[in-house]
Amino acid sequence: MVLRGTLGATPWDVLSTGLIRFIPVSFGTMTIISSAFVLLLWIPLKQKPGLGTIANAFLVGIAADATLATIGEAESLWARIALMLGGIFLNGVATAMYIGSQLGPGPRDGLMTGLSRVSGKSIRLVRTGIEVTVVALGFALGGALGVATVIYALAIGPLAQWMLPWFTIDLKMPHPTAQDIPSGL
Repeated sequence: MVLRGTLGATPWDVLSTGLIRFIPVSFGTMTIISSAFVLLLWIPLKQKPGLGTIANAFLVGIAADATLATIGEAESLWARIALMLGGIFLNGVATAMYIGSQLGPGPRDGLMTGLSRVSGKSIRLVRTGIEVTVVALGFALGGALGVATVIYALAIGPLAQWMLPWFTIDLKMPHPTAQDIPSGL
């Protein structure tokens, strides 16, 4: 949705839109390729992927291609703004959902937490460094940089933090046993 708003791209999507100018694959395929590359960066950090990590690496790219095939570019500025803001909001929901599921961080979030752990630097500093790096590289490759990039960068953290309690699974919650199930069921 952010891409269809044509007001820029999310930081990692700036990189993907830049790369697809040189490697002729779909946007979603490039997202999957970059996820796989980021997962390789986990190896020296000794990060361990979970089911959610692998699902995120593949499903985000597939969903991106499906969404781009379904939603056309908007004509009016208001429609473009609505697509951009809706896409950013829904990305906040998706981020809170996959982090809250506790099935493993996405490739980019695992890179962030791994670099933070190994370097001793704060998550905020590491995440900012990663985001600035991918935006600069993507922009140098001709990626779609714009107001959406800035809004996303400023909004995604607060949105995810706000929504995380709604979607977080409590792993310490006791699981029901046979004794907990009422008789007669």
